[in-house]
Amino acid sequence: MSATPPPLSKRAVVDRYFLEHRAKVLDIAAFLDRFDRAQGDGADDYRVTALRECCAVLLDGKPDRARRVLELLSDHSAEPIAKAPMKGATGAMELQKKGAI
Repeated sequence: MSATPPPLSKRAVVDRYFLEHRAKVLDIAAFLDRFDRAQGDGADDYRVTALRECCAVLLDGKPDRARRVLELLSDHSAEPIAKAPMKGATGAMELQKKGAI
């Protein structure tokens, strides 16, 4: 029978994981900067909208952020589609398809 180790202190979590997550935040910031500088249509791309909504969840101070972000990016439909629109996944769902609009 193995005992569950005690949870890390807040300081230990920061010491262990801060640099890794700092890099991830910089990646998101760089992506959004690149998107804002890009030319052409697509300013209302649903994937970028979903990413921005996820950023708002990260800052709202409410619990279960990981679950709520995953829900924002997940396909909640129950019915299979007849044919995939493309090969591979897009990583987010259009709000109209989610039924949110």
